[in-house]
Formats: sequence, structure tokens, C-alpha cells
Amino acid sequence: MLNLTPHAIVVETDNGQITLEPSGTVARVSTHTRVVGTLDNGISVVERSYGEVENVPELLCDPFLVSSMVLDRLPKEYSGVAFAPDTGPNDGCIRDSKGMIQAVTKLVAV
Repeated sequence: MLNLTPHAIVVETDNGQITLEPSGTVARVSTHTRVVGTLDNGISVVERSYGEVENVPELLCDPFLVSSMVLDRLPKEYSGVAFAPDTGPNDGCIRDSKGMIQAVTKLVAV
């Protein structure tokens, strides 16, 4: 499976761990920010909007892995092709004592 995230993803299965190494290409969602104000302490406040998905294969491709933000922006036509690690609060991931994700147990589909 093509990993379009910037880091290795470890998936824990009944048969052991599978590590999906990054491909070198990272799928992203373009963002646009606009300053909407400043707090009393001088911290700027921005409004963010999201645009197009970048660096995702055309359909009729092999399955690939992206971040959840990218997955949320893909059309339903990518169902069964595009997946994201399940990092939800339930039983989707394995965390260390500091809360850092060590592995996921499931993938999320479009």
C-alpha cells in the first residue's frame, strides 16, 4: 500500500505488525488563512479555509494511505482505494504511556 504521509505507519494485526514506510510523496490539503483579529496579549487569530487535495493518485490506482484530513476531503469515488490510520479515542490505536501513537489497529475508509 502506498503511504502518502510523511512518516511510517505501523498497523497491528492478528498476525503481527505491518510497517508502511512513507513513499516520499505527501498528500496534502491546500489551506488559506486570513487574519481576523488579535488577542489582548498580541497573539494573532486567523480563520482557515481548506481547498483542493494535492498529490493524490488518479482513480483506478492501487490502494493508498493518507492523513485523516486528506481522507475527509476526498470524494466518495475513492472508497475502497483511499484509507487513513484510525487514531480515534476508542480502540483504533495503541498509545505509549505519554499518549504518543505507536500503532493503529484499523484503517478508516472514505
